[in-house]
Amino acid sequence: MIVAVSREAASGERRVALVPETVARLVKSGATVKVARGAGERAAFPDALYTQAGASLVDDPASLVSEADVVLCVGRPDDALLAAMKPGAALIGFLSPLGDAAYVAKLAQSGATAFAMEMIPRITRAQSMDALSSQNNIAGYKAVLLGASYLPKFFPMLTTAAGTIPPAKVLVLGAGVAGLQAIATARRLGAVVTGYDVRAAAREQVQSLGAGFLEFEIGDAEGTGGYAKELTAEQADAQRRFMVENIGKNDVVITTALVPGKKAPLLVTDDAVAAMAPGSVIVDLAAEAGGNCSQTKPGEVVTSANGVTIVGTTDLPSSMPYHASQLYSRNVYALLTPMVKDGAFAPDFDDDVVKGACVARGGQAKVGA
Repeated sequence: MIVAVSREAASGERRVALVPETVARLVKSGATVKVARGAGERAAFPDALYTQAGASLVDDPASLVSEADVVLCVGRPDDALLAAMKPGAALIGFLSPLGDAAYVAKLAQSGATAFAMEMIPRITRAQSMDALSSQNNIAGYKAVLLGASYLPKFFPMLTTAAGTIPPAKVLVLGAGVAGLQAIATARRLGAVVTGYDVRAAAREQVQSLGAGFLEFEIGDAEGTGGYAKELTAEQADAQRRFMVENIGKNDVVITTALVPGKKAPLLVTDDAVAAMAPGSVIVDLAAEAGGNCSQTKPGEVVTSANGVTIVGTTDLPSSMPYHASQLYSRNVYALLTPMVKDGAFAPDFDDDVVKGACVARGGQAKVGA
């Protein structure tokens, strides 16, 4: 079995799909691993480490994938690499299939058997493969560091000869993986933290981290796979009105609310931004999906009319590429190895994980079309 690791097509992407540690495990199992030269350099994994792990380095992208049975990437590959893959070869990565039927159709037309990491079912057996969680964990951590760096105040309470400085107040909207990590990190930095989520089960998780839970009766909005389901228009409007006053009481607001395949729900309205004090910070982890804040600009850091800094950075896992790549690589390995039988790539399409992750096979689109 030949496994190819491509360079990432997105210009700002610093992660790599396989790190040398995982390459060595695949080579030991009998696989041939080819890595695009320089693929890991931006993640602090130089080419020399890949050759030491047993991989061969390839300069030409077409040569890299033309004989590969499995092509690994982080984000979507470019069209040229997709066209160079041999028919029936597997493509594994974050392919963002939901809501993009045209791209899924393109994958199907290429003849690739495509597996989207974000489509892996959120079941106990697949926890080691859950790349969404591993990357969101990093995003939640980094969001707090960004909030602390932009806030013109200390996070912890300080008692000094010049007087006592009160701790910063942080509100985290959404208590999924990213939100819980943000809560834990903000607590470690000494802030007073409150969490909020529409899912009833989130209350205990938030409180277990030592944070307060913002109370608002909206009914349980637990969706499938541990995600929140989309609220009705009436529920969403009531939630936004409730948020205005509570958001205004905080120094830092971190928003993490996402509904798979949908535009991010609006949680922080113009009125909520106006209620915050000058110098306050909003870090919007949903910026890539349109943002939870009405004034978020994806990929930018902007300042509102009343002096609130709104961080719309969209590449937080990529900003910590070493550990992000290490975790993602282990997720990929955990997904890939059960699909290898007697040294050949032979996935069982009746398996719940394989079936759930597959978005295109045999010229047919499986989702999004």
